[in-house]
Amino acid sequence: MQKKLENICSHFHIYGDYVVAIPCGKGHINDTYQVTFDQGGTLLHYTLQKINTNVFRQPALVMENFNCVTSHILHKIRQEKTQRGRAKRRTLRLVFTHDAMPYYKDGDGDYWRCYVFVENCHSFDVLDEPDQAYKAAQAFGQFQLDLADLPDRLNETIPYFHHAPRRLKALEDMIKSDRFDRVKMVAPEIDFVMKRAHELDKLIKLQQSGDIVERTTHNDTKLNNVLIDDFTGEGICVLDLDTVMPGLPHYDFGDMVRTGTSPAPEDETDLSKVYMRFDMFEALLRGYLDKAGMFLNDVEKELLPFSGKLITMVIGIRFLTDFLDGDNYFKTSRVNHNLERARSQFKLVESIEEQYDDMMKLLKKLM
Repeated sequence: MQKKLENICSHFHIYGDYVVAIPCGKGHINDTYQVTFDQGGTLLHYTLQKINTNVFRQPALVMENFNCVTSHILHKIRQEKTQRGRAKRRTLRLVFTHDAMPYYKDGDGDYWRCYVFVENCHSFDVLDEPDQAYKAAQAFGQFQLDLADLPDRLNETIPYFHHAPRRLKALEDMIKSDRFDRVKMVAPEIDFVMKRAHELDKLIKLQQSGDIVERTTHNDTKLNNVLIDDFTGEGICVLDLDTVMPGLPHYDFGDMVRTGTSPAPEDETDLSKVYMRFDMFEALLRGYLDKAGMFLNDVEKELLPFSGKLITMVIGIRFLTDFLDGDNYFKTSRVNHNLERARSQFKLVESIEEQYDDMMKLLKKLM
């Protein structure tokens, strides 16, 4: 495998001698490696990723978006008065091929990309304290703010990605087909979804009426997709840009609530450990509004608490749908893994519902 990865790297504009590549990251989709090169006695690192073309059917369009977004943010950084190291690390920096392409397609038809490894930082799978949540949410808010003036509409690489009614329809189709004879295992989960189905089109209707507007969004704002500076504790860089495309800002904030407020991982099997920590929600809301509040309208702001419930529901529906479909989309490491993920999401939805009135009161105070 090392020889293959070394050969892949040789197609990118990297100076020095290949040393080693090691798997890294915990993403569900792409294969990711940290690659080390010896450049005149100094070891430098790069991130090499194989794009999952089963998920991203048009990888060239994904990379067109990736390049557009990172170039736009990098241009802004260069225009700013400060050129401190933290500012310079605010965006990923692609390494192009010798043919000046943002990706390399190998002989097997696989698509690879490479970018400079962001040093002296880390991410959190589960947040331990509100200050971490505040800074991570601030980084995602900054990301949206940086892209608020993007001149061109990005490619929609996964159409209707967070479109809740379509996710519900996909689930209903899987229930009807029941190709893997699993519906009998998930009657309580199906009932949970159907009791809340009437809420799933709320954002879509408001977008159609013009009360909320399409923006450039990340669409996968798990809190471990923000890198935190090892020394300052600041959120400095947003990762996993495959799903950056047109969307609603609520998709991003909702996923922050989903991934940042529970003390348990998203596949926790002990559901007593899954609940929304209100102090974490408050930190996320304050951090996000610190930056995103500069461009959101009042209707968009009022929907932020609802978005936490909605996106947690949508992700739970996606896990449940994938379970019924034989686990084709998300990587799994054990039997019933996607079902366990769905149950964890639905438990978090219940906790959000129990605290919803307090969430709205806090929002009103901050607006």
